[in-house]
Amino acid sequence: MTRPHIFLSVPHMCGLEEGYVREAFATNWLSTIGPNLEAFESEFSAHLASEGTEHTEGTALSCVALASGTAALHLALKLVGVGPGDEVVCSDLTFAATVNPVVYLGATPVFIDSDRESWNMDPALLASFLDARASSGKLPRAVVIVHLYGQSADLDPILAACKKHGVALIEDAAEAVGTLYKGRRVGTFGDISIFSFNGNKLITTTGGGMLVSRRKDWVDKARYWSTQAREPGLAYHHVDIGYKYRLSNVLAGIGRGQLTAIDERVRQRRAVAFRYRDAFLAVPGIALMPQAAFGLHTNWLSCFQVDSVRFGASRDQLIAALTEENIESRPVWKPMHMQPVFASAEHVRGERSVAADLFANGICLPSSSSLTEAEQTRVIDVVRARAVSSAHRREEQRGQKRAG
Repeated sequence: MTRPHIFLSVPHMCGLEEGYVREAFATNWLSTIGPNLEAFESEFSAHLASEGTEHTEGTALSCVALASGTAALHLALKLVGVGPGDEVVCSDLTFAATVNPVVYLGATPVFIDSDRESWNMDPALLASFLDARASSGKLPRAVVIVHLYGQSADLDPILAACKKHGVALIEDAAEAVGTLYKGRRVGTFGDISIFSFNGNKLITTTGGGMLVSRRKDWVDKARYWSTQAREPGLAYHHVDIGYKYRLSNVLAGIGRGQLTAIDERVRQRRAVAFRYRDAFLAVPGIALMPQAAFGLHTNWLSCFQVDSVRFGASRDQLIAALTEENIESRPVWKPMHMQPVFASAEHVRGERSVAADLFANGICLPSSSSLTEAEQTRVIDVVRARAVSSAHRREEQRGQKRAG
């Protein structure tokens, strides 16, 4: 009999979501306006301001709930003036949704390699790149920094480099709801930040996103664009191009319920990652993604590096072994510079691409906050068994060589 499928990352409801959705149905607020939307935006702003912002200037945060994190990033880039002919600096190790909106606007992406301490954009490479562009008189329009898999990038040197040259910083926190940098929530540092509430994220609205900024005029403009740029008044009057990007009041209700459980979800995701880590301490050649000392890593996904020589099998062979047991796993993101669609884009790195190395050996294991101990034990057993079988083969091969 086939064992039950274990997914990589699934939604986890807390029980309050249904009440908000029922209220939306009962009051007939079923479109892209309504009380859940307003409350979700306000409550999300309060969540962001709840850690580490007490002594910062300009802490008032405005939010607009949108149909996806990608939509939020598209509007964020548009707000900082990105257009045809511009360059936008992006993290190399990320999902394509970070980069696609750059192309929507006719701009050109430039990819910066990762550091090994956080897997995020290397601040030193960024600083050198911006200095070089400043010398040539052609600075990029914006930098999009990704907080990867729930781990913050090292923001202080990145902020300093952007400030030095007057380049806008956009935080792509799609994978980082609940993440902290030096005690403060990510998404509160850049000129604009975006979040995703896709079904596989730490909290979800099934599909959705949020755009956040301290510039209320920008958030108001994003809200205007997200509703087809319709001007006030009875007639359907338009002086600008808009988009159908607004989140629905029904889905915002799901978000309100999810938001109440965010701290518990962070605790649960971290517990999953650390149980894997501890279970693999005696298994050579498999190591958890670094937990950078400057922040709180939510471990949205439990990511590991597999040393094929020491482990005895490659990342892909381990994925195949898990698949055979009806367990979903994935490689870490394939870097943008390796994607055929971005083959012509500039790639800034040192002697060797860190992002390429991380991709070649990186695996994401099942990470749902609702993952049971029994389910996780199944995953752990497959990983251990694959390593043990490889060790036995190596020992047999050594024995054969000695006998020969």
